[in-house]
Amino acid sequence: MRKTASMASVTLLALSVLMAGCGSSNGNNGNSVTNANSETKETSGNSAATSANTPASNAGGEEPVKHDPVTLKYTFWGSPNEKKVQEAAIKSFTEKYPWIKVNTLHIPDSYTTKLTTMASSNQMPDIGLLNGDVALEWASQGRIYNIMDFLANDPDVSVNDILPNTMYYWEEGKLAGVNGALEAFALFYNKEAFTDAGLPLPPTKADEAYTWEQFVETAQKLTLDQKGRNALDPDFDPKQIKQFGVTMPLWAYMNGVVSNGGQFVNEDGTQFKLADPEAADAIQQWADLINKYHVAPSPTQSKNIPSGANALSSRKVAMTLDGQWSLVDLGAAKKLNFGIGVAPVMKNKATMTLGEPIVIFKDTKHPEEAWMLYKWMMNPENTLELQTSGLWMPVLKKWYENADLVAKWAAGNPAHPEGYQDAVMRNAFDNGFPNTSYYVKNLSKINSIIDPALEQVWLGKTTAQEALNKIKPQVEKELKGVYTER
Repeated sequence: MRKTASMASVTLLALSVLMAGCGSSNGNNGNSVTNANSETKETSGNSAATSANTPASNAGGEEPVKHDPVTLKYTFWGSPNEKKVQEAAIKSFTEKYPWIKVNTLHIPDSYTTKLTTMASSNQMPDIGLLNGDVALEWASQGRIYNIMDFLANDPDVSVNDILPNTMYYWEEGKLAGVNGALEAFALFYNKEAFTDAGLPLPPTKADEAYTWEQFVETAQKLTLDQKGRNALDPDFDPKQIKQFGVTMPLWAYMNGVVSNGGQFVNEDGTQFKLADPEAADAIQQWADLINKYHVAPSPTQSKNIPSGANALSSRKVAMTLDGQWSLVDLGAAKKLNFGIGVAPVMKNKATMTLGEPIVIFKDTKHPEEAWMLYKWMMNPENTLELQTSGLWMPVLKKWYENADLVAKWAAGNPAHPEGYQDAVMRNAFDNGFPNTSYYVKNLSKINSIIDPALEQVWLGKTTAQEALNKIKPQVEKELKGVYTER
């Protein structure tokens, strides 16, 4: 499906080498309002004195290279940990290139709205993160540089060094940006919940993944009411649940759709395909976890359940189908004995891959220096804490191909326990498909129609087929096609 329907053809040989050589935006995209009182704060990442005459290096007693001082503005979102590590990476960048000063601007919520406001007052950043669908739209409007122009002339990195599922093309040969990180979905669980229920742990290899029926049955056995009866017990009380079998972010329903053989739109983006039987059935099966089997919380019930690691460690939830960014919290939870399983399968093995790109804005007066910072942030050596913490996955191929590099981030730390490389990394390569933000035009408008309709499905007020049939004409009026594939 789309430009990166499978990454297996790109990296299959590399993965076989990796397996022989070694052992084993968070999901915040910057637009969710997480704190009404959150502060947007600009800080400088240059701890060294800015000097027009200070060289990056002066090995061998060569004459120092003189540089005019440059100031860049870098904008981004993310958790406090993500903020800390990105700012540390930028600090090391300015220490290596002391004539470049970088002012960082952390925007924890309403990111696109605030950038739009900055644009209207001619205060745009030089470089920064941007939501994928927005990046493609702005690139097509001439507001973002074509990253291919930089890659074509750079001796240090080429387009062939970068994972295909991390690149946002708006036209053939025109690259809006490369993700800050690769992300993929998997199954995370509390091992003690499985032990208490007398269940074997979930499989980690895609070829051994739960069928959907096995997944539902496992979730039923793990869902307990206040008297300890599971959801298969005829006396089970669905109104008094103390432990849900599973939870999942409902916006990620495309995991089910693609696994069931469905699509979001057709190949040229002229037809709405979620109303097709395969897609609607997958969405209905997700809704059935809530309303038929009572193994997953409804949107209303979810408000009273902690998220991520807290949900698993408190035993409010036994399993969570979520993005690998949740590993940053799971690995840091001291009282949680968690495991990783591969995503369940309906008809086809599939896991959604996603991420948001870093872009260089056309407003910058210093595109060459912005590209220097861009390359710096792309290199996991400079953001390694984000990789080892589980929050980010690298975007450069060699960090998956080289066993020593894999060991630097994906082994021997709390965020990457046994099973990670099969359940997350290899499944993403072999069975990954791109999120809709990589290719669908006018996506924000389309989702503004779809999301309220699906909310009624999650609440059990209508069926998926009825809801999607009803909005199909409205959605198709908003379809503008797809962006050119690579």
